[in-house]
Amino acid sequence: MNFKKTGAIAVCVLVLAACSNTPPATTNPDAFSTGVGDAANPSSVAYFQQKIGDRVLFVVNQSSITPEGTQILNGQANWLLQYTDRTVTIEGHADEQGTREYNLALGERRANAVLNYLVSRGVADNRIKTITYGKERPIEICSEESCWSRNRRAVTVVAGGLTS
Repeated sequence: MNFKKTGAIAVCVLVLAACSNTPPATTNPDAFSTGVGDAANPSSVAYFQQKIGDRVLFVVNQSSITPEGTQILNGQANWLLQYTDRTVTIEGHADEQGTREYNLALGERRANAVLNYLVSRGVADNRIKTITYGKERPIEICSEESCWSRNRRAVTVVAGGLTS
């Protein structure tokens, strides 16, 4: 009986140790100094995402850049012109309405609209790739305009950076 008690206690200790709130040590101790995660560092990806903005939203069934989108893309273009070693991928997305094929094509038009705008602002096109996800990667899931409007987007992902 004593052996069973000792075994049960050992299992409990191991389970509790696995639930520790201690954050794991980073595998890259230089992550913040490399400009990936420090939102206070203007050259960082976190700064790009949080201060400049990494996404533009679109109107239903449209791939035209809105005035709000223009403002964000101007900031992105300026950042990319300053940090010429960075490359990006533009992800085109759509809401859940419509067929898969239609939304893939719409996502592609949205990604290309952003690419064309950045190129028109002086960013070299060989630094930009595009991909469409259509309605396959929603950030909001519900059948209401409040969700759909957040899913109609193009996201600029800096290579080697954080994603959201």
